[in-house]
Amino acid sequence: MSKTLTFIGNGNMALSIAKGLISDYTIEVVGRSLQSLEVFEKKLGITIEKHLLEGFDIKGKTLILCVKPANVAEVGAQLIGRARVLYSVLAGTSLEKLRTNINTNAVVRTMPNLAASVNKSMTTLTGDTAFREEAEQLLSTIGKTQWLGSEKEIDIATALAGSGPAYLALIAEALADGAVKEGLKRDDAMAIMRGLFEGFGALIQEIHPALLKDGVMSPGGTTAAGYAALEKGNVRNACINAIEKAHKRAKEL
Repeated sequence: MSKTLTFIGNGNMALSIAKGLISDYTIEVVGRSLQSLEVFEKKLGITIEKHLLEGFDIKGKTLILCVKPANVAEVGAQLIGRARVLYSVLAGTSLEKLRTNINTNAVVRTMPNLAASVNKSMTTLTGDTAFREEAEQLLSTIGKTQWLGSEKEIDIATALAGSGPAYLALIAEALADGAVKEGLKRDDAMAIMRGLFEGFGALIQEIHPALLKDGVMSPGGTTAAGYAALEKGNVRNACINAIEKAHKRAKEL
């Protein structure tokens, strides 16, 4: 494949992915205005090729589509030529819809998350199996990848890995708020919370969540008291419902 990647769209997800890829690939970005592309370039921190969307020729290019799902038809109508392959990061946008609106030889749906910017994304993939190896190689530069067997599964995975950083951010903020409520200084609470998440991230790679919880919870101890409060607050059920609602929304897009 070419070492040049062409981003169609210049929003937050495009920026996060591009930050993770700039050390291995040449980046060019296509957008609606030069002003917004210049802002993107400044945030990325390197000089990139910038192109306006209308009439842009995608012939033979490796595309990463990062526009809003509702804008696929509008964007596709402004492109000319036929792409080599299209990697889409659009939630809930089917392979069929992508093929219908973007002229390309192959399509792979991908769902990175914002941790791509620090090379820690959990990216799920599905689509043309001829490009599976290339897709996994490309997206592994920004974190871990998991190829899924169907579009139904990637819509579920979107609710988990794609939206997951927002759920964990809510929990992280709430835990720090709780410590502040009890009397800990805000800066100390934030530093401790960040250290907690860093350590937990390593532990969860090796230990099942139930075993990890059991290993921390001693009889009649502080963890047991706090855990009971979480159960009373239906935190487990709320997390399950969050995946359900996000999955439903992904199918609606």
